[in-house]
Amino acid sequence: MSAPLIGITGRRLIGVPDIPPALHGIVAYTYFADYSASVAAAGGVPVLLPFETHPELVADRLDGVVLAGGEDVDPRRYGGTPSPFQTLIDPLRDEYEITLVRAALERRLPLLGICRGSQLLNVALGGTLVPHLPPDSGEGHSYLGYPRGHRSHPVRVTEGSRAAGVLGTDLAVNSYHHQAVDRVGSGLRAVAYAPDGVIEAVEMDGFPVLGVQWHPEMFAEPDPLFGWLVDEAKNYQGETI
Repeated sequence: MSAPLIGITGRRLIGVPDIPPALHGIVAYTYFADYSASVAAAGGVPVLLPFETHPELVADRLDGVVLAGGEDVDPRRYGGTPSPFQTLIDPLRDEYEITLVRAALERRLPLLGICRGSQLLNVALGGTLVPHLPPDSGEGHSYLGYPRGHRSHPVRVTEGSRAAGVLGTDLAVNSYHHQAVDRVGSGLRAVAYAPDGVIEAVEMDGFPVLGVQWHPEMFAEPDPLFGWLVDEAKNYQGETI
């Protein structure tokens, strides 16, 4: 059996600075190397997914998916309205990733959503988001000024959940978000919480699907979530041979 192929989504940069005039207006894709390094360290082959690839065709070739972090999901996707705290949005990315989620679920592809990726997973299944955490909560969740991987707060994971089987029931995580899952999407259930009640992880019963609000790829030590994803991808390979 060959090493499983794990697709990783990225983000677009439109108007790259400090480039020759002939390249002004060019669109570039960016992918943080932490994602691909974590997949490779767990035994998978990282595959970067530009939005020009058709999600249905991509899903037929992959053994697993990582929905990476990034900018806010367009609030109109879940019946919200723009917020003064909103980051840049990319409707094309939202559309691509929502279609990819649905294609992955149709094929029972293993899927790991990280930060925005967990929020996007929730929105794709009809859930909603908290558009901006209040200051007394948000200050404990947006630690962008801290070193990468800084474990800023504890998380309690529900006993008996898939997430607990991978991570245990108590851990400390980093935190780089100002939004969070609000109403949980169809088929998902919340399985981990911060001390202030913010949902930190979701999963889907009967499917190899996990979403976490923190960034496991940023920790110095290998994170078991990527081992879980690659193991599930190997199982998927065996089922589809």
